Amino acid sequence: MTDESLDHRKTRALRIVKHLKEKYPADPKTALDYETALDLLVATMLSAQCTDARVNIVTKELLKKYRTAEDYAKEDIAAFEEHIKSTGFYHNKAKNIIAMAQALLKDHEGEVPGTMEELVNLPGVGRKTANLILGMIYGVPGIVCDTHVIRVSQRLGLTAHKDPEKIEYDLYEVIPQEEWTGFSNRLIMHGRDTCHAKKPDCAGCIVNYVCPSAFKV
Repeated sequence: MTDESLDHRKTRALRIVKHLKEKYPADPKTALDYETALDLLVATMLSAQCTDARVNIVTKELLKKYRTAEDYAKEDIAAFEEHIKSTGFYHNKAKNIIAMAQALLKDHEGEVPGTMEELVNLPGVGRKTANLILGMIYGVPGIVCDTHVIRVSQRLGLTAHKDPEKIEYDLYEVIPQEEWTGFSNRLIMHGRDTCHAKKPDCAGCIVNYVCPSAFKV
């Protein structure tokens, strides 16, 4: 990000919001499959360092067996690890998911809470996961700073930071609040479709004329 003024960055950000809404006019949703808040919480925790497609394969069977917080909380960790092994980092994921479920039973009557403070106090739950739950389940606007949002927002010159939380707050400065959830989901889709990590399709990018990184990556 250059010495661009905040006002100019806001103007560019509004153009980006407009064009991404034109490209993805439907209300964007997460690519993770889920039915309940608990399903989405578990799927998001599994998605760390793993593709959503792989998580959906795993949760297709997993969510048939584990329907409530109690189902997870009482499970043997080694047994649960076998179900999620293909998502990677399964030792930590199993430990965190079971501990998260136990915390839900202890502090929230088995229900997924609806505030940032309560969510990030659950084992293994950070701001990215919390914002996804808040946006998709409770309709509370937030920026979900996954790897696509981090990469694309940096390339677009909307942030100079690498830390996800700092990027989140940079985007809050320039994106209207009512657009936060939709913007981050559209940015994820744009990152998957066009602004790829290794070889972005700048020629086919709908926002290349407001992107300082266009044709330079």
